[in-house]
Amino acid sequence: MVSGYQIRLNRILKNNKMLCIPMDHGISNGPISGIEDPHSIIYKCQNHGITSIIINKGIIKSLPHTIKVGILVHYSASTSLSTHPDRKVLLGTVKEALRLGADGVSIHVNIGGKEEPEMLKQLGAISEQCHEWNMPLLAMMYPRGENISNPLDPDIIAHVSRIGAECGADIVKTLYPGEMNAFKKIIKSTPVPIVVAGGPKANNIKDILSMTEDVMKAGAIGITYGRNIFSYNSPEKIVRALASIIFKKLTAKDAVKIVQ
Repeated sequence: MVSGYQIRLNRILKNNKMLCIPMDHGISNGPISGIEDPHSIIYKCQNHGITSIIINKGIIKSLPHTIKVGILVHYSASTSLSTHPDRKVLLGTVKEALRLGADGVSIHVNIGGKEEPEMLKQLGAISEQCHEWNMPLLAMMYPRGENISNPLDPDIIAHVSRIGAECGADIVKTLYPGEMNAFKKIIKSTPVPIVVAGGPKANNIKDILSMTEDVMKAGAIGITYGRNIFSYNSPEKIVRALASIIFKKLTAKDAVKIVQ
């Protein structure tokens, strides 16, 4: 018998893999380049390989018409204008996510700062609600705070990822340490699937495609790239190239030809 959880998970994944565009930046950073009109990015990319998007609830409510990909509603918020930009607060509940028609919930947790306990409490509370309502939960787990000297330290990323899994996340989004064997160990020690964050816009599209090839070979189920998709002039071409690596196992060398 198929559960509601499996139905929703199947909407945000394809063949158990994820190619997701997070566009939750409007609260934290404002209408940055590429998402001045987030709706147009969604409609432009939805037929080229993305499986899902991460957006805030106001963007869901303002969609002109339905879309063809899975939706994760993002329920963490802080702003770059704040004196505490790393302190995330909750914006909603899983019941609201269901009313909005979302297929999953996304939450952001920074580990290593003084605000960490508050965000762990939020993760635990949302996890309980998600499990009650058969709603998939993606936890963005980042090493970020005054106690973190090197956010790309593989041991720290492994710890942060494990926290997300142990607190009830179904999928953990985290950083790639830059080395495939180190990332394999992180994946092995995290008992739920991992997807990788894209970070700042790459200087060269070949770099982001090569990273994607490496993370998939290491055992990640996919990627969640924001700026490294929507900040380019032709985001649909980037999506097609990424999809060829994730779903067709093309090399980055072959995938870059799609962009060119």
